[in-house]
Amino acid sequence: MSTGPDRFRTAIDLIDAANAADPTTVIDAGAPVPAELLYSWRMTAWLDRLYPHASEPLKLAARAQHIRRWEHPRSAYPMDRIGYLKWRTALYAFHADTTAALLRKAGYDDETVSRVRSLLKKERIKTDADAQALEDTICLCFLENYFADFAPRHDEDKVIGILRKTWGKMSEVGHAAALKLPMEPEAARLVEKALAGA
Repeated sequence: MSTGPDRFRTAIDLIDAANAADPTTVIDAGAPVPAELLYSWRMTAWLDRLYPHASEPLKLAARAQHIRRWEHPRSAYPMDRIGYLKWRTALYAFHADTTAALLRKAGYDDETVSRVRSLLKKERIKTDADAQALEDTICLCFLENYFADFAPRHDEDKVIGILRKTWGKMSEVGHAAALKLPMEPEAARLVEKALAGA
C-alpha cells in the first residue's frame, strides 16, 4: 500500500486516466484535450490559486469533481426541473462512488475516502470550510472557462438566474476572485445585470 505523496500522486494519476477517456475533446493551447481532463486540470489550478493550503481530501475532490461525467448525460433525464434535480443527485453519487473506488485502489483509508465522498456529494456547503472552498472553485472555474459559451445558448432571464444562484453559492473569497475575472463584453454585461438585482 502506498502512502503519503506517492499515494496522492497515484490517486491523481488514476483520476486523470479516468477523465482522459472522455470521447469529447476540446482545443487548449492549440492541442486537443479530453474535455473532462481539461476541466479537472482547471479545477486544480483554481483551487491552488484560491486555497493554496487546501487539505488533501479537498485537492482530491476538486480533481475528481466531474469524473467520467459523460457517462451520465443530462439528456438521459426529463428536460424539466425535476429531471434536472434527479440528474444532479445521481451525478453526485456517481462521482463519489467512482472516486472512492480509485482512492481505495491508490491505498487511501476509509476516513479519507469518506471525506472525499462527502465533498463530492455537496454535503454541508455553508457549514464545512472545505465544502465551501470546493464550491468557490467550481463557480470560478465555470465563470472563467465556460460561462461565455454557455450564456448565448440560453434565455437571458435563465442566465441571470443562474448567475445569481452561482453568486449565492460563493464565499467572500470567491466573490473577490470573481470580480477580478476578465470577461468578454457581453458576459460582463450579464454578470453586472445579475449582481445589480442580487
